[in-house]
Amino acid sequence: MENNLNEQILDKLTKVCLCNAIPRIKIKNAIRNGALTVEEIKKVTGSGSGGCSGKRCTPKIQDLINTYLEKQWE
Repeated sequence: MENNLNEQILDKLTKVCLCNAIPRIKIKNAIRNGALTVEEIKKVTGSGSGGCSGKRCTPKIQDLINTYLEKQWE
């Protein structure tokens, strides 16, 4: 239970897209709602449209997609 709570807190605080300050929870929610490619997630969340043009967040987004597909978050 405590690990789940800690992960939820980190999801809200951890920024996946630093340029646009998009938290991990927003990316995870987009994935849960069916956005299963980096391009779909960028379109839904606005990530990847900042100063670095997605160079920093794209690998992080892909990792979250891969994790979701491997173990399907609850």
